[in-house]
Amino acid sequence: MLTAQQLFEKARASIRQVTATEVRRQIDAGMAPVLIDVREQKEWNLGYIPGAIHIPRGILESNIEARVPRDAQVVLYCASGNRSALSALSLGEMGYTNVASMDGGFKGWVASGGDIED
Repeated sequence: MLTAQQLFEKARASIRQVTATEVRRQIDAGMAPVLIDVREQKEWNLGYIPGAIHIPRGILESNIEARVPRDAQVVLYCASGNRSALSALSLGEMGYTNVASMDGGFKGWVASGGDIED
């Protein structure tokens, strides 16, 4: 059996991760990925990355196909990077080919000076 932390580490080892700085550079260069916020509604209500799509982790798999094509460049984020790592793993299993998790999540975005909306 795995602990939650071991599960997160296993997911991170199986996916691509990007930093908030890398995502900001892409946005600044006009090559913004589809940003998916997998946090809960109460977290989203406190602020989110401009342009992000809100699909909470609990309904991601059943809602993503109607909103994002499988070949889109997708960056998922949560509060710190755990749920988004699990989400990236799941989307990869669903056939999404260009998926990453934002290491450090929304906290990392804010710490890097990224803009937020509320």
